[in-house]
Amino acid sequence: MTAPSEAWQALSAWQPQKLTDLVAADPDARLQILVRNVADIRFDFAKTHLDGEALAILSGLADAQGFVDRRKTLFSGGIANPTEGRAAEHSAERGEGAPESVHIAQALHQRMRMMVDAIEAGAFGEIRHLLHIGIGGSALGPDLLVDALGRHSERYDVAVVSNVDGAALAEAFAKFDPQYTLVAVASKTFTTTETLLNANSALQWLGEAGVDDPLGRFIALTANPAKAMEWGIDETRILPFSETVGGRYSLWSSIGFPAALALGWDAFADLLEGAAEMDRHFRLADGADNICLLAAFVDQLYANRLDCQTRAVFAYDERLRLLPSYLQQLEMESNGKSVTLDGAPLGHQSAAITWGGVGTDAQHAVFQLLHQGTHLTPVEFVVAREPDHLLDDAHHDTLVANCIAQGAALMTGRTSEDGARAYPGNRPSTTILLDQVSPRSLGALIAFYEHRVFANAVLLGINPFDQFGVELGKEMAKGLAEGTVIFDPATQALMQAALGE
Repeated sequence: MTAPSEAWQALSAWQPQKLTDLVAADPDARLQILVRNVADIRFDFAKTHLDGEALAILSGLADAQGFVDRRKTLFSGGIANPTEGRAAEHSAERGEGAPESVHIAQALHQRMRMMVDAIEAGAFGEIRHLLHIGIGGSALGPDLLVDALGRHSERYDVAVVSNVDGAALAEAFAKFDPQYTLVAVASKTFTTTETLLNANSALQWLGEAGVDDPLGRFIALTANPAKAMEWGIDETRILPFSETVGGRYSLWSSIGFPAALALGWDAFADLLEGAAEMDRHFRLADGADNICLLAAFVDQLYANRLDCQTRAVFAYDERLRLLPSYLQQLEMESNGKSVTLDGAPLGHQSAAITWGGVGTDAQHAVFQLLHQGTHLTPVEFVVAREPDHLLDDAHHDTLVANCIAQGAALMTGRTSEDGARAYPGNRPSTTILLDQVSPRSLGALIAFYEHRVFANAVLLGINPFDQFGVELGKEMAKGLAEGTVIFDPATQALMQAALGE
């Protein structure tokens, strides 16, 4: 078996061909190898620099890094997160994992469904609004689901508040009538400072509005029920999830409660099934036939051979406008690491910086740099065949045409004697084409990105399931607020200017 170091050396020696030459050489074979349909989603990597030689090198790297064994550990409930000594069982929430973990997840889902049924039956009185308070994975996932899938739902109004800036919470208060509002507090540990501060302000808001038993309007979504009860929420209104489900992977658990309530349980079940279909593909497909591993091959090619420090994601669908923000946390918190599984220096680039926006808006904001700037940036387009409106077909046709044309223009470029009007081309893009933006397809898409992150972590030899990098700043902020930490002179001067301290 090839050692990881030998595979990395081979990748360093590999020389990329021009994209137009790759596509022209044998287009049928290239489409067969680099275009896959999984869960009714077309994944198209034909406009990347990946070729047969690079595929062989990266497949060898996957073997050398023990991809099959690490994947087995992930799905069997083994210790996939060694620095914290725990499993990573988000797939069990979708029915794919250790049998006992799947059983527990299903029981907790049933508890959540009973809560949804109780709310619909009027157990909390007349409820029209749901205020969901969380941060990070406790907010980004639910916000994406409700925004993407709930635009035509008339079941409940949902506001997701994550920012500790009071302006965010005040905006939600202004939209909702407290007499008809339910509050969900989402926190894995139920100790997150920003979330609990916002929760206390929401409790005060309900009380000042004359709501009887304000605490009775609160539901906790957490892996630490004891802390939620200590805060004051009754055990009957706590929806737990497993400690082995990471925050940024938790929308499939009770953290997804806002989606289950706003969209209805059937939609939430379809979301889980779509993800489970991608789970089965990832668990069973081998080598480059595995779309998640193939995507990771492309990522490593650009990050660690062509020195691309960023990756841009553009959703050519207004419903998916929050997808780039969701992926920022998923990818950079998971794989933004500098040490390997055994604590050695990584020696390679870790996760690329993920950024992006919504087409066609982004074309008039950042595509100048993508087409003519000095940075090489792999671009990912996400688009759907079916629109979300009944307006003239020209709207959707123009949207899709712009998406496809951008990828072609990035690849082919255009020569000109006027340098200001020359486009170098040879710039890569990936296109992900959904049949429609539905609960099932969105579930499959998000699961694809989760497994892609894991596959990248395996290739790099790192742990994608811890996030110690977020702790230091939080500790210092707490010390600043409590006055228990002495800061450097520059920081003290800034504190004096900003806080008068």
